[in-house]
Amino acid sequence: MTIKQSAKGFIPVGGVVKPHGIRGEFCIKSYADSPTIFGVVDALYLQNGDTPPKPITVDSWREHKGLVLLTAKGVTDRDQADALRGRTVLVREEDLPELGDDEHYLYQMVGCRVVLTDGSEVGVLEGFYETSEQDTWVIVNEAGTEILLPAVPEFVLDIDLDDEVISIDPPEGLLDLYLHPDPPKKKKPRRPPRRKKPKQS
Repeated sequence: MTIKQSAKGFIPVGGVVKPHGIRGEFCIKSYADSPTIFGVVDALYLQNGDTPPKPITVDSWREHKGLVLLTAKGVTDRDQADALRGRTVLVREEDLPELGDDEHYLYQMVGCRVVLTDGSEVGVLEGFYETSEQDTWVIVNEAGTEILLPAVPEFVLDIDLDDEVISIDPPEGLLDLYLHPDPPKKKKPRRPPRRKKPKQS
């Protein structure tokens, strides 16, 4: 799932993945480095597609296997929780807690130039995909080619939001995979079957 355009003044901090159990608890994939954001903001909002965000009252939240499990007022069974699947979880930008020097919100990095360690351009960070294991950045170069980079510390070396530049060291062969894909192999033409000569008596 790529990052969604949120309503003005709101920032996406997660996405509802699926229900958990039978009592209305649901799983959220957090876009923040630390899931504690779900316990410190004044309010959370859910957005379905391009509809206006709707506030929810959080009853409880906890971490579980890389996801955030959350219960909200009015969501009391599995069917109600399942109906929230795919919703974007938002907070008001003004409610976001301050981060440390080495921490960043993903929304802040979208639009940054992405370069290699030697300064050569890779493209622009346009969005991301999230899974339960890791985030994958979507980088688009000048030709419009999408490059997918696993957003793990060994590949992402530096993030400079002031200059809007991200320095990366992708795994060997990753860029070639997207920029120089192997051409399709030509099929060998099939030879017509040989006709047997009739035997002469």
